[in-house]
Amino acid sequence: MGVTARSTTTKTAKPARPAYECDACGHQPPKWVGRCPECGEWGSVVESSLGPALGAMRTVAPRAPGEPARPIATISAEPARAVATGVSELDRVLGGGLVPGAVVLLAGEPGVGKSTLLLDVAQQWAAGAGSNSLIVSGEESVSQVRLRAERMNTLHERLYLAAETDLGAVLGHVDAVKPGLLVLDSVQTIAMPGSDGVPGGVTQVRAVTAAVIAVAKERNIATVLVGHVTKDGNVAGPRVLEHLVDVVLHFEGDKHSSLRLVRGLKNRFGAADEVGCFEMTESGISSLPDPSGLFLTRYAEPVPGTCVTVAMEGRRALVTEVQALIGATVAGSPRRTVSGLDSARLAMVLAVLERRTERMSLHDKEVFAATVGGIRVIEPAADLAVALAVASAGLNLALAPRLVAIGEVGLTGEVRRIGTVPRRLAEAARLGFKYALVPPGCGPASTGVAAPGIRVEEVSDLRTALHWAARMSAE
Repeated sequence: MGVTARSTTTKTAKPARPAYECDACGHQPPKWVGRCPECGEWGSVVESSLGPALGAMRTVAPRAPGEPARPIATISAEPARAVATGVSELDRVLGGGLVPGAVVLLAGEPGVGKSTLLLDVAQQWAAGAGSNSLIVSGEESVSQVRLRAERMNTLHERLYLAAETDLGAVLGHVDAVKPGLLVLDSVQTIAMPGSDGVPGGVTQVRAVTAAVIAVAKERNIATVLVGHVTKDGNVAGPRVLEHLVDVVLHFEGDKHSSLRLVRGLKNRFGAADEVGCFEMTESGISSLPDPSGLFLTRYAEPVPGTCVTVAMEGRRALVTEVQALIGATVAGSPRRTVSGLDSARLAMVLAVLERRTERMSLHDKEVFAATVGGIRVIEPAADLAVALAVASAGLNLALAPRLVAIGEVGLTGEVRRIGTVPRRLAEAARLGFKYALVPPGCGPASTGVAAPGIRVEEVSDLRTALHWAARMSAE
């Protein structure tokens, strides 16, 4: 009987599938595609060297830590104390100043003034903090930065400049200067040798940021990274950057206005909802500790179509003027034009005015509404001021010049409660306003918080608000 030998075949392991990653947003599709399904960029999906095997669980042998764990009560908090930058409004947003070893990501539109602000910060640091400051620019030459410094009068012997786009050269400058403050303008222009992707891509930005953060933490260098923004206004690069850094700030402002706002989005050392106000001038940028005057217009005589409200920017109350103009009667669809306000809320307020009040016919008239000074007010607390401004323009009745209106308007014409009314009233009283219309339950009689020098009336609906506004105007 013959014996048939079975042939044994050795199974070979399948080669690992290549991994792909979008160089614009970091999305990892399962296969190569011409257009990223996440961000919509064409030709941005490239093969990544970080294969799936790197994500597998590995066994790590324990080792002796560099520094043993200690009871929290025995750890000193002094190394984490903030150092004032000398720019008061920026210190306000940061929570007192820059913490040694902290990494701040400052993002904003092109040309809004990020480099100008940080040049002033670097000069103030060099003059007052007792250590060197280093600005590394990947977008401008040192001569261009020097010209701006001359215009701003920010020259100092401890302020160092360098123009580099290579991370190794940047770290070499850090070794030579030994700065207490490092400004990297911008992180998208710096390339890390040996890392995948092109400069400014997701992989490069992530690698450069991680390396800079490691150096900042090791040497206790306060570091500011300038970041670009996308066309939607978000911070460019992978979302992980905002998790890696300690503070995320957004620098915003209209190019046609001198007002600039630095808004905190994340802050491990202070409040994350603070806002700093700045004014851009020909000689540079300056802090605005009391910006309310920018958002008001001084009139010799009361003018119909204006009303003042108090908006909240973070935890700061800003007295803001709202203006309205009723245009001609037109057939079809009249224009509803806004500047600095939410167009959807304006349309809602107009509908409520026409349906819930008397003598207001707006469906066939053009309506224009705007804020003063370039500030953008989108919170519902401005609804009552918008309604009174439109009613004042439609009835050709000037409101009292020292009247503020605060409240959200509902679809049934009711005035709804809002938050932080005592703080808003305190700011209005500080600026000399005499009358205030607020929602029910928000006046001093209800909250127990007095507003000296200002008469406060609680209004339950839009009709009552119009009645009190007309009565106060007649006094």
